[in-house]
Amino acid sequence: MRSIRHQLLFWLVALVVAGVGAAGWLIYRQALAEANELFDYQLQEIAAALPSEPFSQIFGAHNDADEGIVIQIWSRTGALMYYSHPRAPLAPRAELGFSTERTERGDWRVYGAIVGDNVVQLAQPLSVRNRLASNVALRTLWPLIVLLPLLGLAVWIIVGRGLAPLERLTRALEARRPQALDPLPDRHLPLEVQPLVRALNGLLARLTEARDTQRAFVADAAHELRTPLAAVQIQSQLVARAQDPESRREALVDLQSGVTRATRLAEQLLALARAEPLEGAVKAPVDLRELLAECVAARAPLAQRGGVDLGFEQAEPATIVGDADALRAMLGNLLDNAVKYTPSGGRIDVALNVSEEGRPRVQIGDSGPGIAPKERERVFDRFYRDASARGRTDLSGSGLGLAIVKRVAAQHGARIELGDAPLGGLLVTVRF
Repeated sequence: MRSIRHQLLFWLVALVVAGVGAAGWLIYRQALAEANELFDYQLQEIAAALPSEPFSQIFGAHNDADEGIVIQIWSRTGALMYYSHPRAPLAPRAELGFSTERTERGDWRVYGAIVGDNVVQLAQPLSVRNRLASNVALRTLWPLIVLLPLLGLAVWIIVGRGLAPLERLTRALEARRPQALDPLPDRHLPLEVQPLVRALNGLLARLTEARDTQRAFVADAAHELRTPLAAVQIQSQLVARAQDPESRREALVDLQSGVTRATRLAEQLLALARAEPLEGAVKAPVDLRELLAECVAARAPLAQRGGVDLGFEQAEPATIVGDADALRAMLGNLLDNAVKYTPSGGRIDVALNVSEEGRPRVQIGDSGPGIAPKERERVFDRFYRDASARGRTDLSGSGLGLAIVKRVAAQHGARIELGDAPLGGLLVTVRF
């Protein structure tokens, strides 16, 4: 993993180097333009200072150097009268005005003019001007070049100071105990770090809520399990103390009933625990009509034994994306409640239809005692039982069925509504 400090240092220094290079190029071009202007003016001044009267033919010293200014003078008849550097690779004839001449020994800046009775030509190698411009640019930039290492060190220190809040945040997180979920302080932090701290505080708040929910669930589960397990223990003792077969048979029936209740409670607790982390479950298209028909068929024998008419009122094709096992648990709990609390001779109607917007809706209505409107919100709480409102105190439950239903529905984007059924009992509507 690359370091942010290293990346910032690299790119900042690279930008500085690129900026210095661009500035050097611009300075060089500006210095070269000024040098050309200055030397062109110098050539004009030297040409004006040369003699204007005819004079005898004179050749200068045979100097092979290509530095400095080369002077050639012709008479009006074309006779070469003066040549300061006879071996200079210049044209043997003059061209009036300024021009640039390319030779084997480099480019030359040439100026030709008529001075009195003579024609003069002055030439200077452009390498002199380029060298002067380069020296000017280098002298201008060398302090910056020398300061580059110090600039890199300053960038390293400044970036380190800028990243110090992240390092302090890291140390604060590393020093925390697993149980410490209180929010991180977000005062006196840079604006760029505050969104990270807020996101971490949001995560800590969600973890706190999940921890509190888990603790409450464990405490409630332990409390609820204590009663049926104590009853099973007492009933097992009654079986051991039974003196005759009839007493033993009655005690065994009570023991079996207690074991069944404890088993049912444990199953509901496991179902609720599995419903919590549904985000990790595999979601796939689910045929809702087929799944609902399966749940109804599984409860049909129990309803028949209780003298309850359980069947479909309407069943339209519908498909949703979700966890089939969780949906099966949700629909099964709703049907179990309807069968359990509908008296003998009663009726349960199940309907599945699809709205104009294509949203499925499941409705389960019974002819039981229903739930009072003021209790309809509380029945979704864990371990809450409204036996009196349902009118069946002879049946015990875990108080977890509707809590499981609410959890699974919320995780599938569905809404649970409790109302009055046309049959006189409770109408449960699940809108996806």
